[in-house]
Amino acid sequence: MSNKTVIQTPDAPAAIGTYSQAVRVDNTVYLSGQIGLDPNTMQMVEGIEAQIHRVFQNLRAVADAAGGSMNDVVKLNIFLTDLAHFAKVNEAMATYFHQPYPARAAVGVASLPRNALVEADGVMFIQE
Repeated sequence: MSNKTVIQTPDAPAAIGTYSQAVRVDNTVYLSGQIGLDPNTMQMVEGIEAQIHRVFQNLRAVADAAGGSMNDVVKLNIFLTDLAHFAKVNEAMATYFHQPYPARAAVGVASLPRNALVEADGVMFIQE
């Protein structure tokens, strides 16, 4: 029987819909999509580079709250409203992730919640 736990932390933006920041089932944690919201103000940070870093900071906060770290992320999905910013995502990822890097998809989308420029979600596997 699996053990399902909802993860919530004030160090990442509060859910703005009918979802949890993350859900842990046994050793797997499903991280909900994060956009560039500052968790203290719930306002979008300005500019693509700031949003990319905020997205990864928010994911890291949820990963920490789940008992893991960014090194435990095995799958990452990146959504960009302009794929020309993908090089900036790669640059930022190098500061938040270490080899071996997670599997990843990058998708160009027409729009994101709150007019965000970037969103990312992921899956973590935590060794016990």
